[in-house]
Amino acid sequence: MKKGDLLENIEIETMAAEGKCIAKVDGLVLFLQGGAPGDTVQVQLTKIKSNFLEGKVTAIQKRSLLRTEPFCEHFGTCGGCSWQHINYETQLKYKQQQVIDNLERLGGLQLPAITPILASKKINYYRNKLDYTFTSNRWLTKEELNRAIEESRFEVGLGYHIPKMFDRVFDVANCYLQPEPSNAIRLLAKKTAVENQIPFFDLRRQTGFLRTLTIRSSNIGEVMIILQVTVDEKHWIEKMMKTLTDAFPQITSANYIINNKKNDTFADLDVICWKGNPYITEQMNKPDGSGTLQFRVSPKSFYQTNSDQAYELYKVAWQMAELKGDEHVYDLYTGTGTIANFIAGEAKKVIGLEYVAAAIEDAKANSKLNGITNTEFYAGDMKDLLTDDFLSQHGKPDTIITDPPRAGMHEDVTNMLLKVAPKRIVYVSCNAATQARDLKILAEKYDITAVQAVDMFPQTTHVENVARLDLR
Repeated sequence: MKKGDLLENIEIETMAAEGKCIAKVDGLVLFLQGGAPGDTVQVQLTKIKSNFLEGKVTAIQKRSLLRTEPFCEHFGTCGGCSWQHINYETQLKYKQQQVIDNLERLGGLQLPAITPILASKKINYYRNKLDYTFTSNRWLTKEELNRAIEESRFEVGLGYHIPKMFDRVFDVANCYLQPEPSNAIRLLAKKTAVENQIPFFDLRRQTGFLRTLTIRSSNIGEVMIILQVTVDEKHWIEKMMKTLTDAFPQITSANYIINNKKNDTFADLDVICWKGNPYITEQMNKPDGSGTLQFRVSPKSFYQTNSDQAYELYKVAWQMAELKGDEHVYDLYTGTGTIANFIAGEAKKVIGLEYVAAAIEDAKANSKLNGITNTEFYAGDMKDLLTDDFLSQHGKPDTIITDPPRAGMHEDVTNMLLKVAPKRIVYVSCNAATQARDLKILAEKYDITAVQAVDMFPQTTHVENVARLDLR
């Protein structure tokens, strides 16, 4: 076999990490993109190693019964909803198996009986935040490219990056991830820019004016827009902002950012609120059902992108913590204080730690907004913040809830948890592989007593997982 060879009648057996499928060829494992378990396919080899092969599906010769028809016209181009060709029940099965495989195989961990994954009630239009990129030279199909060359013109676009290509953006006609008016806002933004000849950004040459458009929506009907531009050109900013806010009264927070850097991150940049509030408000039921909580989300704040399922995720964390009302709780990587404020009514005191200072200000505001008086929040790098001095000043925790980013916890933080040795740790993770790595270290003193996977992102390969650890 050599790279580029076509293999016929390959039967796909199961799914692997990152959405790849697995088949066997001459005793070697073949990792595939674009198939479904039960498919019989034609495959083009893309990589040949001594102990495995990689390839891509070029034709489906027999369709799996687990397949469904992709609902999005951008399927195959967009890297977002990469599992929409597989029915939802099967998605859930493989997500749960992904969690188990990571914890058992990578972590070498002993697990309790695993409860079934929590499905999402919504499998489309479940996100509350999307980021779109302006491009002066959108990604074209071969047919479109030939026509563009003949006519000596290249078209602008407002959409998503082609997977693994920083300078290639395709124009989105319709997206099934965020409810309206998200699609309508994006389409009007592009139309306004084109009609007024406002320059779109060239990602390769780093020229142009319009960079990105972020749309955030809340479950009480509020919408935030964040427009990133390269220079403070008031006329163009006013035109874009006024057009969008006039057309969509749901926009209660209209913001823009001047960004002339070589990337689109804006944690270090000023956000100018052009109209409305510098935040939108999310609402969530209290865990015991006694009322509701409100959370203000500002442009730089992290908030779970599936609002409905966030409640289910936090409820799992609260249930696993089994708080009696007299516990001293630390909430690590607290973000805007969602978990801290969510559980505050069930604890004596909650201390939230987070590295983004703006998020900590939101966390404090959210406690005040909800009349919560037993929380404290501190900003700083987690490994530098969680020290002996901090613990002696603020008290040793009985329970720790930690919800780190995909990279997991820094080793210094994990070792500090072993040193502090709270009675219980509840670990919320969006990456079971890094969670397994951290739990393997914590297994020195802790037993895993509960595991619960939660599907926050239907149609994708991503899955959240919550693990409870009890001090041995």
